[in-house]
Amino acid sequence: MHKGNEESKALREKIFEYVRVRMDYDPIPLDYPKSEQELFAEAGITLTEQGLGGEQALKLFQDVLAPATISTDHPGFVSFIPNAATEAASLFDLVVSASSIYGGSWLEGSGAVFAENQVLEWFAAEVGLPKGSGGTFVQGGTIGNLSALATARQAHRNNLTQAGINFAGRLAFIASAESHSSLKAAAKMMDVDILLAEPAEDGRLQASSVKSVYDSAAEHSVFAIVATGGTTNFGIVDDLRGIGEFATSSKTWFHIDGAYGLAGVLSNKYKKLFDGSELADSFIVDPHKWLFAPFDACALVYRNPSIARATHTQHGEYLEALNDSGLWNPADYSFGLTRRTRGLPLWFSLATHGIQKYREAIEHNIDVAHEVAALIKTMDHVELVREPELSVVVFERKGWELADYNAWSDKLLRDEIGFVVPSSHKGKPNTRFAIVNPLTSVALLTEILESMK
Repeated sequence: MHKGNEESKALREKIFEYVRVRMDYDPIPLDYPKSEQELFAEAGITLTEQGLGGEQALKLFQDVLAPATISTDHPGFVSFIPNAATEAASLFDLVVSASSIYGGSWLEGSGAVFAENQVLEWFAAEVGLPKGSGGTFVQGGTIGNLSALATARQAHRNNLTQAGINFAGRLAFIASAESHSSLKAAAKMMDVDILLAEPAEDGRLQASSVKSVYDSAAEHSVFAIVATGGTTNFGIVDDLRGIGEFATSSKTWFHIDGAYGLAGVLSNKYKKLFDGSELADSFIVDPHKWLFAPFDACALVYRNPSIARATHTQHGEYLEALNDSGLWNPADYSFGLTRRTRGLPLWFSLATHGIQKYREAIEHNIDVAHEVAALIKTMDHVELVREPELSVVVFERKGWELADYNAWSDKLLRDEIGFVVPSSHKGKPNTRFAIVNPLTSVALLTEILESMK
């Protein structure tokens, strides 16, 4: 496939130049999605027997495909959970891709795995887990939650066996009714039931609600309790202390889904919101959400990694040399085998900038959210749905129906001001700001709010 060293070098420089231009954009283009028909009219058939050539393929991406892709690093992208990778992390992602590192085993990637493990151990300590905690980086919170719950189920089965209990009914785990959709997906994949506990009016799941569901689960054997360290929709942190203490007293696995919000534990100002996180048997946090790393990365950490290893290690004739080595193989701690070292961009950025910069950036995001919430209270045309806790602000435009939100959202995007899509709560439409980009300012959010008049 290489048509010659000089041609290959020329294409390499073209790609490097594109990266330089893209990273120097100021302002960052928000762009706008196109239909399949529109893209086909502009791009046509891109895969041919003879190939387009590297420069033509790159031009096609630059001129047609990229402008039809919304920039998640735009400061006005405040829907869903945005992505705002540091330049250091993005650049090092290129290094990871260019280095052809296999990150599934220590034997093949010890240097990279060593660096990833330092990140996992550091964050485990921030959460409050003891030395010896560890895990791996997987591609996202869905796989992270699934892997942790599979480990919890195996630990539960082991406990039942050791106690001489032969339970033939349904296994289940408990989670908040406002927990992430990935937990329902995990229950479906694992063929277990999810028992939903109702949070309080403020969105926080309390231990009393968990206990009520647990006590009434006579037909189930509960193997895990899941608390959320910052809900995706509202940014609310559950009662980690109370739920964790109940899980401990009932000898039930305690998992924290911190995909979006657990990064907030780094803020000295807001760390108190995560009191009780040290009781977790496992947790996840997505660096591509609020730790300024590129897609895709989820840190999955266990208090006792040996249980996860016994659950997830794959066996095969060609694998036993790795399994018998006694070395730390990241693939042993989650569902999956082949993996890239997706934790390295975060490691490089942390090593480059220092942890304090991360603490400051996260705290700034939360401060901006609280400042915008205070601003909303002074406006006549909008009102808060709930008081924000972390960096998500949910509000509604008085008198608007879903169609009004959709029309406004589309115009906002076409005008390249912001990407703010409708959301809902209890069947009523609203919208929200998810603030994880340090470039997202109060001034920009004020402009967006004013555009709703």
